[in-house]
Amino acid sequence: MAEGPRRVLIVDDERSVCELLEQFFSPRGFSVTSAFSGEEALARLKEEPVDVVLIDILLPGIHGIEVLKQAKQRYPKARVVMITALEDKDLRTRAHTYGADAYVTKPFNFSDPIWAELTATA
Repeated sequence: MAEGPRRVLIVDDERSVCELLEQFFSPRGFSVTSAFSGEEALARLKEEPVDVVLIDILLPGIHGIEVLKQAKQRYPKARVVMITALEDKDLRTRAHTYGADAYVTKPFNFSDPIWAELTATA
């Protein structure tokens, strides 16, 4: 990974969610990019490397689980977190099977330890 700010890709069709997460990550030294569909996310993953990817499960077009699979294939060391309003045991299991580091439900609780883990310096 090149020197410079760590990169996070936020994939959610709700702009307000992308903005909230950008407000969380930017002050912590991350370069933030957002994508609003699965297709857009896959295009962004081809453009530049990422350190962290946050992916909504229910996206227009390509499903979040497919974005997860391709993100981990392209950047196996990236931390990938599924973000969703769905508390679904089967989806949680599938996400972990394909390499998700965490499965976080909305609304977010930024005191959850996963957020500190994602922003900790390597």
